[in-house]
Amino acid sequence: MNIYQHFRPEEREYIDQVIDWKESVEQHYAPKLTDFLDPREQYILKTIIGEHGEVKCSLFGGIHEGERKRALLFPDYLTANETDFQISLFEIDYPKKFVSIEHRQVLGTLMSLGLKRGKFGDILINDGQIQFFAAKEVSDYIKNHVVTIGRAGVKLVEKSIEHALPSKELWEEDDITVSSLRLDTVISGAFHVSRQKSLTFIQHGMVKVNWTTIENPSFTCEPGDLISVRGYGRVKILHIEGKTKRDKWRMIVGKQK
Repeated sequence: MNIYQHFRPEEREYIDQVIDWKESVEQHYAPKLTDFLDPREQYILKTIIGEHGEVKCSLFGGIHEGERKRALLFPDYLTANETDFQISLFEIDYPKKFVSIEHRQVLGTLMSLGLKRGKFGDILINDGQIQFFAAKEVSDYIKNHVVTIGRAGVKLVEKSIEHALPSKELWEEDDITVSSLRLDTVISGAFHVSRQKSLTFIQHGMVKVNWTTIENPSFTCEPGDLISVRGYGRVKILHIEGKTKRDKWRMIVGKQK
């Protein structure tokens, strides 16, 4: 069976990487810890690893309801615990009375450090309190190089992972039916807007799939995709259930409340 036919052509490199991780665990009987993965990458990894082989995988991002998570692949005779995921939690100390800091500013500052996006997990914001997760292997580098965010002078305080803020993102499952898996069609069904409006969103660069701007309305949506439309929120494609008797696609999406 050609495993690539079940995924997008541009995902082939990542698929090869997952296969390499799996084979390494099989050959060396040693766990493999990945960077933080987005929901689509997590879906692909779980699909390839499966549930009944000699290699198991577990996912954790610092909080169980988190979005971006590290994966630990390990032989089936081992077990995984949270410390194995090597995740650091940072809280940003800044003059809250005088400045405000937004999610995009935090991410922009972290990305300017020259590290891969995979070294950072979720960014949590609650009433001015800001935290983010990072891979422990780069925590010292981050702590020594982040001194400003936007116009604010900041200090990073490393905290125990038990002190992580709860995620404020609430997702509500919705069962929808769409005529095709095209991006414009799925947006129309998930956000309850006209097909023409969803097309306009895409053409104006307002749509991202898995954090990448997509301007092709015929882009095919798949399980694990996270779709965001500027000003309208986000949906996750949780499951594609198959076709109905009327030849339409039935899917379950998670809608951000």
